[in-house]
Amino acid sequence: MNLMPSGICFYLSVAICWLMAEEVDASWWYMGTLGSQVMCDNIPGLVNKQRQLCRQHPRVMQAIGAGMKDWISECQHQFRSHRWNCNTTTRDHNLFGRLLLRSSREVAFVYAISSAGVVYTLARACSQGELDSCSCDPTKKGSSRDAKGTFDWGGCSDHVEHAMRFSQAFVDAKERKERDARALMNLHNNRAGRKAVKRFMTLECKCHGVSGSCSLRTCWLAMADFRRTGDHLRKRYNGAVQVVVNQYGTGFTAAHAHFKRPSKNDLVYFENSPDYCIRDHESGSMGTGGRVCNRTSRGVDGCEVMCCGRGYDTSRLSRTSKCECKFHWCCAVHCRDCHQQVDVHTCKGQT
Repeated sequence: MNLMPSGICFYLSVAICWLMAEEVDASWWYMGTLGSQVMCDNIPGLVNKQRQLCRQHPRVMQAIGAGMKDWISECQHQFRSHRWNCNTTTRDHNLFGRLLLRSSREVAFVYAISSAGVVYTLARACSQGELDSCSCDPTKKGSSRDAKGTFDWGGCSDHVEHAMRFSQAFVDAKERKERDARALMNLHNNRAGRKAVKRFMTLECKCHGVSGSCSLRTCWLAMADFRRTGDHLRKRYNGAVQVVVNQYGTGFTAAHAHFKRPSKNDLVYFENSPDYCIRDHESGSMGTGGRVCNRTSRGVDGCEVMCCGRGYDTSRLSRTSKCECKFHWCCAVHCRDCHQQVDVHTCKGQT
């Protein structure tokens, strides 16, 4: 996608966003507003370790900032049909407003997907030769074996381990300094996000030999499309575990006796979520007024659920699309413009 999500501040207003930013959390997210002009000393809320890494690796910071649109877009895709749709906002001069003040499962997902996004962005930038500090995975050399036999390492394996180390050092720095209950939650979900990217590494190979016999293979490890990571974390969100901090303050136990003990791959949260039905500044809820809903669906995207019983408005729109396309030799495709009347249903606002 070429467009930044609408909730991220425009480049020209970024200085205003910095000056007016509330102390909410995860201030490295402000890098998404900077594009290619990262000014480490002007990003509010960075701890010393983050500021140091920012100064030492300006190209890496540029890549992180540019990659933010990808994980935000993925977050919005995963929740496109739900009351909370990962909407970003400039109202509170930060990406997610006061939502971040609540230790909910939505916040757990945001931390996990953002941490995963940093790993994915950096590993891809390394493999594509965009950064001086890294390249392909240097450990993937010589020969190895898999279920199909021996192969030679070649091509360019994505250096995910390097990206995970840098992401951990940079993204986790603030939480490692604070070490309170919320910091433990953020650290756990950050790690779950990083592990999700590594989980979907695949071995890709090219065959060599007479008539494609594949008697010799050259292989490399590649990341899967980020959608796989998003789908996985969405499932983890569905099964997120509500927890409390243990008596030693070093980890978690399930908040209820019948809940499972969280694993390192689970998302964890402390507080129940608001229902996101109405706009509420205190909880960070944007409400569902004006959201498009599906009149015939009984699922979460249906008007009854999405609109929280407030009802919906229906408007008839005319849409134009290409149809009856035919290939003409050589070499063009001619289509007709077809017009269609469609009903669009949107949730009523609160009264």
